[in-house]
Amino acid sequence: MIKLYDYFRSSAAFRVRMALNYKQIDYNKIPIDLRLGVQQEENYKNLNPIGLVPCLITNNNENIHQSLAIIEYLEENYPDRPLLPKESIDRSYVRSISLDIACDIHPLNNLRVWGYLLNDLKISEIQKNEWYKHWVGTGLKALEEYISKAKKCGSYCFKDQFTLADICLVAQLFNARRFNFDLNPYPILCKIDENCQKLEAVTLAFPKE
Repeated sequence: MIKLYDYFRSSAAFRVRMALNYKQIDYNKIPIDLRLGVQQEENYKNLNPIGLVPCLITNNNENIHQSLAIIEYLEENYPDRPLLPKESIDRSYVRSISLDIACDIHPLNNLRVWGYLLNDLKISEIQKNEWYKHWVGTGLKALEEYISKAKKCGSYCFKDQFTLADICLVAQLFNARRFNFDLNPYPILCKIDENCQKLEAVTLAFPKE
């Protein structure tokens, strides 16, 4: 059975849980507590030298890290209930939204970045929160405008098909709410997120300690 090295509050691991649930793939979850530094221990770094979660071990004992790479693997090997549209131009649209979030927004507000800001650069908690608000706000504003102008959204980011883009969005907005970020300026994103949360695959993946 597939194994997922997971941390319940990791946005990236959250994405993979949603994908596995949506595709109805059975898997074993192995917790890696980032708060305790387990990700830096030798046993885990032998699996994933990057020292981050998630990390997925396939049925063939192959090792994949990075949430989007894992989900692309699942898409190719478990094609039922697809998370990417049929047409290449539409797949590019979905991937662009996913990468906007996973590459440009999320990395600037994850645990190791905050640790460096607080512990190494010695900024204050107030300054850290301003950093968070600035980069999340910059990213979500651009995303709201992009989706609005593209005119491709329906119930979800792409028409009425739940996709990789929605997976990335749900995880990012969960993170934003956790840190009391005001989402009122982003009604399109919030409506999509609301629709996504009606799916059992999403609700079952929500972080639970």
